[in-house]
Amino acid sequence: MYRVSSSDGDAPAFPGAQTTPPAPSEPRSAAGAGRMPTVTMIGGGQLARMTHQASIALGQCLRVLAAGPDEPAAQVSPDVIIGSHDDIADLRRAAQGAVALTFDHEGVPLHHLQTLEAEGISVLPPSAALRFAQDKQAMRVRLKQSGLPVPDFVELAGDLGLARGRLIEFGDRHGWAIVLKAVRGGYDGRGVWILDDRAAALAVFDAQFDAGIELLAEQKVPMRRELSAMIARSPFGQGGAWPVVETIQRNGQCAVVLAPAPDLGAELAVRAQEMALRLADELGVVGVMAMELFETTDGELLVNELAMRPHNSGHWTMDGAVTSQFEQHLRAVLDYPLGDTAPSAPLTVMANILGAPSAPQMSMDERLHHLMGRIPAAKVHLYGKGERVDRKIGHVNIVGAHGEQLAAVRERAERAAHWMSHAVWTDGWEGH
Repeated sequence: MYRVSSSDGDAPAFPGAQTTPPAPSEPRSAAGAGRMPTVTMIGGGQLARMTHQASIALGQCLRVLAAGPDEPAAQVSPDVIIGSHDDIADLRRAAQGAVALTFDHEGVPLHHLQTLEAEGISVLPPSAALRFAQDKQAMRVRLKQSGLPVPDFVELAGDLGLARGRLIEFGDRHGWAIVLKAVRGGYDGRGVWILDDRAAALAVFDAQFDAGIELLAEQKVPMRRELSAMIARSPFGQGGAWPVVETIQRNGQCAVVLAPAPDLGAELAVRAQEMALRLADELGVVGVMAMELFETTDGELLVNELAMRPHNSGHWTMDGAVTSQFEQHLRAVLDYPLGDTAPSAPLTVMANILGAPSAPQMSMDERLHHLMGRIPAAKVHLYGKGERVDRKIGHVNIVGAHGEQLAAVRERAERAAHWMSHAVWTDGWEGH
């Protein structure tokens, strides 16, 4: 069981709580004399790219299994395996000689991971935990078994008539204020339908059933806002928690993160962190995990989603925390003692740079030049991705100073991100 304490061994202190690691019991020799260990990350996206950045400071080179040489992580890591996460032979090639295999996304077939584990490959987080991030139905059932609060839900698998009947009964019970979700594969608003009408809900269900997509239905929760509790856990059970943040969604995907969540009571913040730490311990998660939460209008917390990898809601830690989520993930996977999760500033705002409806004529290089001139405090992280509408192509962090108001910091972060997307200043400024 995790034991929460501050990094210097004093009494528990949230936010930024973590356990104290034991002293090393024997020499670490897995990497061989004079060589640092290799970690393989499956997936070549921006999360792998930023994990590689963190690995450099630790004297390592992250190996990446990427679908092609133009993927974000493949552009920067010299140790790239080109292949598919759906191919067991490619997974074996990527894992060869590595001390652990970890993930940029949850899309690897579970049976492949179980095969690798049977062959002695260290898969972190293990397949037994990762299945609850891959399968929303299994996640909902497991969370409920653990006594964690979740929205009311119903499974819609099996025979068409029976599943449709369960949906009708569930919809009638909730006045058709429901959400339909794909059990597997949905992300950033894809595979999610927010509904308040019987006919529309049944039309979505019928179309997805015909396409072979398994769904579940959930109650649409009366909520105040969405939160995220980002934690990390090491193989022997050391845990650390960053401050709980507020996530602002637009078109089903995260647009802005406010760290820490404003006006969140200490008791509720501690409860969210403890929920995430306890679940990670129960499931045997290794690495970072995001527990996405609803704060309801009556002040309660409900668990929405889990992600067992670096997560968009943790990008603020790159500039606003003592230890970033990417370094922490590597520390956990490598079984190093975890880093300090305390914030390094009173507040940080992260704003995603999302592709505009059409890419501006001004180059990304010139946009960056102008942003640096106008908002020198903006910390820009670009992913090396082509621009297309609503695609995450980077993010901006603005770290607030003591005495600054959240509204002012947020406005600068969103103005910077919009400029990088559209080459237009939201305040109408036209000077260069």
